[in-house]
Amino acid sequence: MAAAVNPVDVAIREGRFGGGRLPLTLGMDVSGVVEKIGSNITKFKTGDAVYAYLSFREQGGYAEYAIATEGETALKPRSINFEKAAAVPLAATTAWQALVDKAKLTAGQTVLIHGGSGGVGTFAVQIAKARGAKVIATASTANQDLLKQLGVDQPIDYTTTKFEDVVKDVDVVLNGVRGDTMARSYAVVKKGGIIVSITGQPDPAELDKHVIRGAGFMAHPDATILQELAKLIDDGKITPIVSGVTPLVDVAKAHEQIASQHTRGKLVLKVANATK
Repeated sequence: MAAAVNPVDVAIREGRFGGGRLPLTLGMDVSGVVEKIGSNITKFKTGDAVYAYLSFREQGGYAEYAIATEGETALKPRSINFEKAAAVPLAATTAWQALVDKAKLTAGQTVLIHGGSGGVGTFAVQIAKARGAKVIATASTANQDLLKQLGVDQPIDYTTTKFEDVVKDVDVVLNGVRGDTMARSYAVVKKGGIIVSITGQPDPAELDKHVIRGAGFMAHPDATILQELAKLIDDGKITPIVSGVTPLVDVAKAHEQIASQHTRGKLVLKVANATK
């Protein structure tokens, strides 16, 4: 089995974020083979290769075995291995719910994605491109090549260029970073557009001032989205970006990397060997 490392896992470990019942096993992304099913399970059978976004209260991916519900689980994309599959659920679901469910992104629109080289950002870029949108994305100098690889139409190096100097009239802003980025984003959204943030609530006064909409949210498990993501992955429209695969015994090192806030794509923990 494999599991992904997320910023929320680091926050829970450090006591900066409320968690589930203690003692708590961290980890919200898993991929592996079904070992056993409950008596009411109809969608899966023993031996199925699956991946899942475990609920916040029931998480437990940093383990050899994990319990998941049907509403959190889907068949693993056939075209990728378990390590890459483990990188998908939480980050890609977050990107999907932000762009598709909240922003209602459609073909021909323009979206600005802050943090395009991160876990959520890399999926957001690819989901937006798959939906026919023009994509502008920010990242550091070291990750400009990745933005181009992902198909970003207008990559921006935030270390040398202020995005507000080169961007205007976008339909959607997806904010996945902290600092003053959201405060600087209101003015680049066209009237009637929307800012969706996963790092805090947009300011109502600024939304009213610029005649735009805003939404702040936390993602939640949705097996239907995982099914849609699996199709996109198997069709070659989404490729998980995995910057490293670490044995579970070295999870502390993985948490240190995540805490640096400069992780490229996702970090994955290899918990046990899967054979399917």
